[in-house]
Amino acid sequence: MTDLWSPIARCLVAPAWARWERSPYLKHYRQLQKTQFDSPEVIRARQWNDVNALVAHAYRTVPFYRERLDAAGIAPGKLRSFEDFAQIPCLTKADLREHGPRMLSAMYAKAPLIAKQTSGSTGISVEVLVDEAAQQFKRAATLRSDEWSGWRLGQRVAMVWGNPEYLKRGWRGRLRNTLLERRRYLDTVKLNADDLAVFARSLRKTPPSLIFGHAHSLYLLAEYLRENGGAGFRPRGIISSAMVLHPFQRRVIEEVLGCPVTNRYGCEEVSLIASECEQHRGLHINSDGVYVEILRADGTPAEPGEAGAVVITDLRNRAMPILRYRVGDVAARAEGACPCGRGLPMLERLEGREADYVVTARGELVSGISLTENFAMLVPGIAQLQIVQEQLEHFVLRIVKGPEYGAASEAKIRELVAERFGTQTTFACDYVARIPQERTGKYRFCISKVENPFTRQGTRSSCHLLQPSA
Repeated sequence: MTDLWSPIARCLVAPAWARWERSPYLKHYRQLQKTQFDSPEVIRARQWNDVNALVAHAYRTVPFYRERLDAAGIAPGKLRSFEDFAQIPCLTKADLREHGPRMLSAMYAKAPLIAKQTSGSTGISVEVLVDEAAQQFKRAATLRSDEWSGWRLGQRVAMVWGNPEYLKRGWRGRLRNTLLERRRYLDTVKLNADDLAVFARSLRKTPPSLIFGHAHSLYLLAEYLRENGGAGFRPRGIISSAMVLHPFQRRVIEEVLGCPVTNRYGCEEVSLIASECEQHRGLHINSDGVYVEILRADGTPAEPGEAGAVVITDLRNRAMPILRYRVGDVAARAEGACPCGRGLPMLERLEGREADYVVTARGELVSGISLTENFAMLVPGIAQLQIVQEQLEHFVLRIVKGPEYGAASEAKIRELVAERFGTQTTFACDYVARIPQERTGKYRFCISKVENPFTRQGTRSSCHLLQPSA
């Protein structure tokens, strides 16, 4: 089906809306289109300049970093290499939770800032404040990488995702979505066969150019389409985000939809980290926006191909600088250049971030990733949470209490368990001092021990748990 609106949206609506918002993101986007093909040496030199400037800014305007660097005997003006920079102690989620207000730059104390609250896929929710200039640059970098999938700005998008963002912006958000973003949603917070059937009919009637979603949600959609007459359309791009994309999931999604999957990696605290290009031979690091280190357990740099902890420096956020932040994920750096010709450094693979779907007695599947925003973040006073589905109608909630945890927290948990999993569902709260990482170094926020389409990994699984209502 010909999409007559997409060139209008791209060439007229997008620039007009950017001017109305006074946003420079399209200007940044055009520049990033060029600099992605700079040589690795030029890109690394540019990163060093950005790191140097960021450290100087943080030392001069942020009390937290001034104290941290002084305690470590590090003088910003004397940093000469990335090896010197690596002597700065790593930032943790606990640092963000404990020192958040003292990490705000004095230059931005009265500026309007954007709050980016993590959904807590590691079980710990934190908040980062971002200045508007950084936000618009991040927007441009994400657009650049999304277009590597084959999709173009202004074309239709199908979102296999929870919580439509545009609904939070009132009539302006709805208008923007209609004219420019053009997104329709399959809500993964509460999913059943009726929802899938309606969404599938919509996709066949008005095919999207891009399908975007969690890896396991895209996999479920592909399985449903395969078992119900096939896709009937072929998108130009598919983007998987928010969690690990397993090879068996990629294979099924690509077979059913006839399009390569673009794996994308990011986190709420720093936005886009890395993304596959059209070659699909690893993930290009967003080097214009972040500096990435992969470290062994002893803090030394991992060799290419060797899995290690991901440590991120946000090169753009000046309001709340993020220096050497351990995001809680595991990855391996790639060796060599990509055939696409881009000079951006690469990750070979991601090994972090897992979340299960849980299946309810009502026959619905609930995305573990969606539960971070629609369960964990709604309970006051939780420092860390892990949801474990032991049986179909019984859950164990492992909870690390925060200072504000109390009777209101427990009441909210009872309400959410009934709402998300069914009124007959029972649960037990297991209060612990900490929730340990798995052997791979990652946390699992949501674990289901009940068989569902995702527990039969690597095999073709029917969606027999998702039966349409009568």
